[in-house]
Amino acid sequence: MRQLDLFSPLLPTAEGSDTEFKSARGGLPGSFWETYSAMANTQGGTIVLGVAERSGQLVWEGVPDAAQLRSVLWSQLNDRQKVSRNLLNEDDVRTVADEGRQYVVVQVPRATRRDRPVYVGPNPLAGTFRRAEDGDYRCSDDEVRRMLADQSDSPADAQVVDHFGAGDFDADTVRQYRNRFASRDPDHPWLSEDDAGLLLKLGALRRDRASGIEGATVAGLLMFGTFAALREAVPAYHVDFRERLSADPAVRWTDRLLPDGTWESNLFQFFQRVVQRLSADLKIPFQLDRALYRKDDTIVHEAIREAVVNALIHADYRGQGGIVIERFAERIELSNPGSLLVSREQLLRGSVSECRNKSLQLMFQMVGGGEKAGSGMDKIRAGWRSQHWRSPKIEETLQPDRVRLVLPMVSLIPAEVEAELRERFGEQFATLDETGVQAVVTARVEGSVTNGRLQEITGAHPKDITGVLQSLVREGFLEQQNQRRWASYRLAGDSPQSFPRSSPRSGEDSPQSAADSPPSTADSPQSDRNSPHCAPELWAKAQRARERPRLPAAEMRALIETLCVAGWLTARELGELLGRDPDNLQSRFLTAMVREGRLRLRYPDVPNRPDQAYRAA
Repeated sequence: MRQLDLFSPLLPTAEGSDTEFKSARGGLPGSFWETYSAMANTQGGTIVLGVAERSGQLVWEGVPDAAQLRSVLWSQLNDRQKVSRNLLNEDDVRTVADEGRQYVVVQVPRATRRDRPVYVGPNPLAGTFRRAEDGDYRCSDDEVRRMLADQSDSPADAQVVDHFGAGDFDADTVRQYRNRFASRDPDHPWLSEDDAGLLLKLGALRRDRASGIEGATVAGLLMFGTFAALREAVPAYHVDFRERLSADPAVRWTDRLLPDGTWESNLFQFFQRVVQRLSADLKIPFQLDRALYRKDDTIVHEAIREAVVNALIHADYRGQGGIVIERFAERIELSNPGSLLVSREQLLRGSVSECRNKSLQLMFQMVGGGEKAGSGMDKIRAGWRSQHWRSPKIEETLQPDRVRLVLPMVSLIPAEVEAELRERFGEQFATLDETGVQAVVTARVEGSVTNGRLQEITGAHPKDITGVLQSLVREGFLEQQNQRRWASYRLAGDSPQSFPRSSPRSGEDSPQSAADSPPSTADSPQSDRNSPHCAPELWAKAQRARERPRLPAAEMRALIETLCVAGWLTARELGELLGRDPDNLQSRFLTAMVREGRLRLRYPDVPNRPDQAYRAA
């Protein structure tokens, strides 16, 4: 059976792109449009027409008439009864000849927020799809409505909330905000206004011209609201800071801050408290400002403030899970509900500003946070580069929609990792260029490396990174973990479990930190001697899932239950066994199976514990 070659012209130009193969013997398949919608509404991808999938194997049929197929494709793309939007240009559809057969390769871009949802047929609620690890799925009504809401140029947080006004703001918060504003820009004309006038200028109070309603806005309540007002006006609102620095596994966290009635838990109070906690142990070099006063701020402090503000102003406050900020010994993680409004490529390039909560953005901008020029991520990366730490990592997950920013506080090239790789690969390692070294080091430190991750670390162009990764495969440094979807690479010759995802020193991608790891016992999922994820029979049982990018949901659930009979398994270990993204497994299967009683938690009192493990009930 022919295998998909890493260098095949049928593959997308940048490794790591989602790829789907479809037969086209009978013409353009109807399932093409579901995948087109799903890719457009997620991260984009490539559809190859002319390759069938039978019994988990690819059959290279080719297409009978590529020109005719392309003609039908363009005709249907421009038929609004077939699909809501045509996102393609001429360069996105190409005919590829390979081994005497013709194939049509379609590159689907990620839709902009104004184009989403892209849907099949006339009804977005019935025809909107998204792309998960195990294939396309039809979006819920709630997911579609969120995409429709994100289309609007009117800020999501500018809406006036009925029956709420200035009396629902915390007076101490307004005073503290004014003082901080004045210390940053003492001559600003807005500061001559009384509190009501200042709040109107900021957009915290507003009169809706259309309805005549006057009162507090969503942004005003989020930024200045009392605890009682927030609970009533924004029911899904939740903020949570967790510090996990203890080496004692019995200590869940060394500090925690969440709405508990002891403080006015609005965004401004949360911002001040969290930034102070995150910055408390940063080393501050002795510097003088222009007025010869000691300068207590550094580029790292600025990066941390920017990261916190980004999480707060880009969040979808109707979404699930709230704002969660976690401080580990060697990393900071910030996650918020909602999806990215720009593509990862635009985010890395900067200069494009798309903000879900523009009124909140203005409020934070007036006190020194929240750039409007699309340079926020640049500031965060610059702060981390100044310390020679590994580059920040951005992750987007579905069901529920969440964005997570990981800020590793470990070296770009840990000395012990470099020594290990030099011993392993000899003089050959010294011949690698900077991007090649980072690719191999990242595969060692983080367990795998992708094109997207190297873009975050090096800033190189995706096509250049593809060339580097392909070269590293040819030279025996890396091997590809999957050939079809979201390609990633690990060190050559290593089984997925033979290297830790992150050493205790790196901490970046590990589901455990020193603060959370239980003792290594025979029953522990971390035990090298008896951990069930090392058992060959489990790898054999999960082989079908690894070979097939899509499995029926019922079959996947049954397989997860079978694997968890042997002992405790973490989401990341299950992800390795099944060849799936652990976050997707968590959101699509594991949580529901625990709720249904099919799985039980190793730590039921702390469901969100990073090293949480599962066993068949």
